Amino acid sequence: MSDQDLVNSELYEHGRVTPPDTIRFLRARQNGVVQPLLTDLYQITMAYAYWKSGKVNDVAVFDLYFRKNPFQGEFTIFAGLEECLLFLENFHYSESDILYLKQTLPQTIEPEFFVFLKNLTPRDVTLHAIEEGSVCFPRVPLLRLEGPLIIVQLLETTLLTLVNYASLMATNAARYRMAAGKNITLLEFGLRRAQGPDGGLSASKYSYVGGFDGTSNVLAGKLYGIPVKGTHAHSYVTSFSDVNELKNRFLAHRTTGVKHDMLPLCIEWRKKLSALLDISDNEASDGEMAALISFAIAFPEGFTALVDTYDVKRSGLLNFCAVALAMNDLGYRAQGIRIDSGDLAYLSNKAREIFETVAQNLHLPWFAELMIVASNDINEETILSLNEQDHKIDCFGIGTHLVTCQRQPALGCVYKMVEINGSPRIKLSQDVAKITMPGKKDVYRLYGSDGHALIDLIKRSVEPPPEVGHKVLCRHPFEESKRAYVIPTRVEPLLKVCWQDGKICCPLPTLSEVRSKVHASLRTLRQDHKRNLNPTPYKVSVSSELYTFIHELWLQNAPIGELY
Repeated sequence: MSDQDLVNSELYEHGRVTPPDTIRFLRARQNGVVQPLLTDLYQITMAYAYWKSGKVNDVAVFDLYFRKNPFQGEFTIFAGLEECLLFLENFHYSESDILYLKQTLPQTIEPEFFVFLKNLTPRDVTLHAIEEGSVCFPRVPLLRLEGPLIIVQLLETTLLTLVNYASLMATNAARYRMAAGKNITLLEFGLRRAQGPDGGLSASKYSYVGGFDGTSNVLAGKLYGIPVKGTHAHSYVTSFSDVNELKNRFLAHRTTGVKHDMLPLCIEWRKKLSALLDISDNEASDGEMAALISFAIAFPEGFTALVDTYDVKRSGLLNFCAVALAMNDLGYRAQGIRIDSGDLAYLSNKAREIFETVAQNLHLPWFAELMIVASNDINEETILSLNEQDHKIDCFGIGTHLVTCQRQPALGCVYKMVEINGSPRIKLSQDVAKITMPGKKDVYRLYGSDGHALIDLIKRSVEPPPEVGHKVLCRHPFEESKRAYVIPTRVEPLLKVCWQDGKICCPLPTLSEVRSKVHASLRTLRQDHKRNLNPTPYKVSVSSELYTFIHELWLQNAPIGELY
């Protein structure tokens, strides 16, 4: 890193400037684990066998795709492309990598192979990809890589690990966003439950891509520019047992700057509210009130309090409202509450009812709009159920089920060779879903007259693209009777060149831009493809020429049985 980079980085740290070079540097360094040795051993042993077999000049084409949409849904969000491109940009076996491989691989490996690895770069690789943030579907290549066989083979595991979880996480987040609706705030609270620090950072990044509004993960906020949100834990409330423990009771008026003792203000308001709301003042916890006063003094702007440490109705809401009204006397507006346990639909309605009663009786319209945050081990089904119960929650804080993708922990992307030295390759299987589609292919999304996507069409790269207004025969790749004519009103080529001649050759969008792409791409799907229960499968087809090509190659490679 140059001296100027260090200066730029320091300025960035203090929020004064964000030079483009610094952004690029941070992107490249944000995950130092992504390097050539982040791979399976068999990739390197195959590389040596290729090298030993004289296949150094062989050229191959590989497709990276998945076979089934996750979460019993009918769409997937493609994510992780930027990480893949940065990996290619920084691909290089270091001296320590070579030394480790010499110590780890069999001693019979010829020394010249390590020299070959040391000089290996992806400069002769070309990578085509779907735009990051796009909706995508089974069998459609997300990435197509062409280049020297050995290097393209060595990229397999790392590319898979960069795409698999990113796409799964973005898809999971997008489903939560659809379940919650566009007017609900979604916050990712999953770092403590994520699969390690890298999993936690990726979860924060790709949940934001999928439609979440913020994260509790401070490092993710720094690295990716994601809004960081949070309140306090139950431990902060239980650290106080009595109002006498308040060592600082004074808060300066927001306008005049005159300091006022918050404790008598809050006690007076709690007594008034007890009568107004018909809640016994004696049952409310003094320790909880002390904690809320203390937190309000620390954060008078945007005060949000956890109210379920003891009892939401008989203590938490009463104490919160008392503190919020005392703050109002001093020119501040509280932001809202968080509920972390119990019947969320019932408690949110009770909280909203209390806020509206206070607002009406004290002529404070803003009080009725206080935010209600819920964060009790929430999953997609919980949100859908709460919707049916007419909840009054404004924001969901979601952790475990989101970041672990508990409903389905893996997407299952695969990386398959489809061509070598210009000759197509096919992998056969008794499981039809595992049969590969041979040869170099392009993908087009065909749109109907209503603007929605109708079908994805995979064609051989030597075929001309489909044309708007021209009838095209779309076929199921393996089932002869499934076919349809489509006359598209719009044709969108999906695979675009992103890496060529040793450099990134497409714009790297910001995280916010990828997030916007997810939203726009989902809007192109019909609602029945996106619904939670029994969604309509989106059709992925092949051209008539590719269909014939697949089945001719299938017959050529399938063994002919003999009967005795």
